[in-house]
Amino acid sequence: MKKTLLVNAIAWALLSQATHAAVKVEDKTFHTAAAMLAYTEFELSGEPLAEALGLDLDVLDANRADEPTPFDFAAGIESYEYSEEAMYALNYQSGMGPHLVNGPQNQARGGTMASLGQRVLSLAEAVGFPADEVPQGMYPLSFPYASANPEFAQAVNVTPVNGDQITIKTAKGTEKRVKTQVPAYFRDYSTLRWSGSDQLLVPAAVGGILLKEVMWSQDFLGGMHVADTDEEVEASSAKMDQDGKHKLGVSAADGFNGMMLTEQSLDKLALLQSRLGYDGKQLGVAITPQYDPAKGVIYFPHQVKVTETRANEAGAIDKLEVVDGSAQLRDAWMLLWPLSEFYAFTDQRSANTNQNPAFHAVFDGEPFAAAPAANRAGDLNKAVAGHDAFSLALNLSNLTFKNLMALHFEPKAGTLVDSWQAGTQGKHVTAFDAAYALVALQIFQRAQDALPVGYAAGDNGELNLNTAQGKQALKLITQQADFILSQLKGSNGLIHDGITLGGKLDAGQSVETQFAAVRGLTAAFLATQDGKYRSAARELFIATDKAYFNTKAGTWLAGKQDEYTPWTQAAISGALRAAMLNLRNEGAEQAPELELAKLTQQYVSWFRGTNNGGMQMAEWIGDSGENVVEGAGHDSDEDGVPQVTAAGGQHGTAMVMAGKAVIGE
Repeated sequence: MKKTLLVNAIAWALLSQATHAAVKVEDKTFHTAAAMLAYTEFELSGEPLAEALGLDLDVLDANRADEPTPFDFAAGIESYEYSEEAMYALNYQSGMGPHLVNGPQNQARGGTMASLGQRVLSLAEAVGFPADEVPQGMYPLSFPYASANPEFAQAVNVTPVNGDQITIKTAKGTEKRVKTQVPAYFRDYSTLRWSGSDQLLVPAAVGGILLKEVMWSQDFLGGMHVADTDEEVEASSAKMDQDGKHKLGVSAADGFNGMMLTEQSLDKLALLQSRLGYDGKQLGVAITPQYDPAKGVIYFPHQVKVTETRANEAGAIDKLEVVDGSAQLRDAWMLLWPLSEFYAFTDQRSANTNQNPAFHAVFDGEPFAAAPAANRAGDLNKAVAGHDAFSLALNLSNLTFKNLMALHFEPKAGTLVDSWQAGTQGKHVTAFDAAYALVALQIFQRAQDALPVGYAAGDNGELNLNTAQGKQALKLITQQADFILSQLKGSNGLIHDGITLGGKLDAGQSVETQFAAVRGLTAAFLATQDGKYRSAARELFIATDKAYFNTKAGTWLAGKQDEYTPWTQAAISGALRAAMLNLRNEGAEQAPELELAKLTQQYVSWFRGTNNGGMQMAEWIGDSGENVVEGAGHDSDEDGVPQVTAAGGQHGTAMVMAGKAVIGE
């Protein structure tokens, strides 16, 4: 095992003395946009972070808590696996949105359950996944609603199917031999539907789950595997899956999930392109790569009410009605980030000679359609609005980026503003959104210029296409980052929650704003390589730590207690990762707040205290260390997070994050 700069004994001694935060969940409502952003940050702050700090991932064992260290386990197992489990809870189990059978892609195939079933079988075949192992009772969503009640609507089928004898080490250090059970719901999701939703289609929510899907799809489909042994191998060519020996995906099981997630991603993009373009009067306005907002604005409205009907014994769209026709910055950056990831994932431009052959193999016609020649040339003036993956990503990311500039950027102030409606730009700037827009713009620039994204978004690439839109994005990143530092920073070194242009600063300086700004400024540094943004991010992290870290609670609080939402968790996770990878002390730098040992200790105390302490309402069984144990309770790994059937509500609660909690000493 190779370890570098990891946690020392003194830091873990301090951790053992810390008192976990007191967590009171005030609202269990699942908010798709916020939760999926948090789970994306959790994913990136999971295995990729632990591995970047020197961990050999092969030594991790979900049933051996806190080995090799508490940080390695909290990041490499808990943070990473919770992020994946929540995605499946929403996408495969919840029923909180129209079913894929009634989505635009399956409608083009005939619109029946049989046609969807045949498609799923073909996806399974492409990765060598046995058809009889596809979970029963899946309810794959075309898109999710903005918020929902994650409590189960009916009794969950817990009938034991089989089990095994295993040895576990719990979070309390208890080591024991146990007999596990596999309940029926593990393989049949039909009793895991949620209790209800708002039936609102909100772009930020669509972007939130799209981001989760494409991040995992890139991971799952980034290599190939030997069909007979399931051994992962690097793809040497885009035709390697046609040699009779190899299959798509890093393994059969992961490959299948990558296929299903990509299929669901495409449904969202097809719906955005065909039915959600809005000109202020009607939905369904045509979107093309030649879109010019100066000739007529087309955008995605903030809230669309969905009236559902039933078809194929599942939910389907009956009617769409705009209930909030404004354009919101949060919707824009939460779409731009995943659209840019998807653009890079599906990129078939001839000029991108560095594209992963495994990705090319997925989008070469089978199992997903290839892009037309016009879109491979890289010229927007000659591109077409196709229905394949890359054409959809090209068209929609272009529209979203142009609208970010045309609707939200105020050139005199040099900042993005929150809202636009009917030709009128708002005056308020929310610091959280301005900061996270920097993250989205960094990924957009990298995708346009053929630089690595996904887990490698901080890496330098061998190729840089230096595109016109990439240069525009870099300019906007500089302007926005400079505005945050010059206009939103208070005399105490902290960032205000917002400002009204021509008016006053918002009074608040919340924890989530500080960490979002650290995350955004770090993205600005990585994009521009201008050291002033790294210095500013370091200074802000230090000021935030001094002002807000509560040793008794083991986390950051604005007072003796504070309100946390998934937005807060997203920002803290992202900023801690930025601090460990990009801001930590180097050379002569000696800030105690940015010593790696201290950062990893704080990561564990924050994550265990707030997330395991109550915000993560339940966990699945298996990969995150939880097991159903005969004759035992409902928290077999003793980490404070119960199994889904014991997580409150009449029948239990899905493995997702609460909408709001009060965190205190």
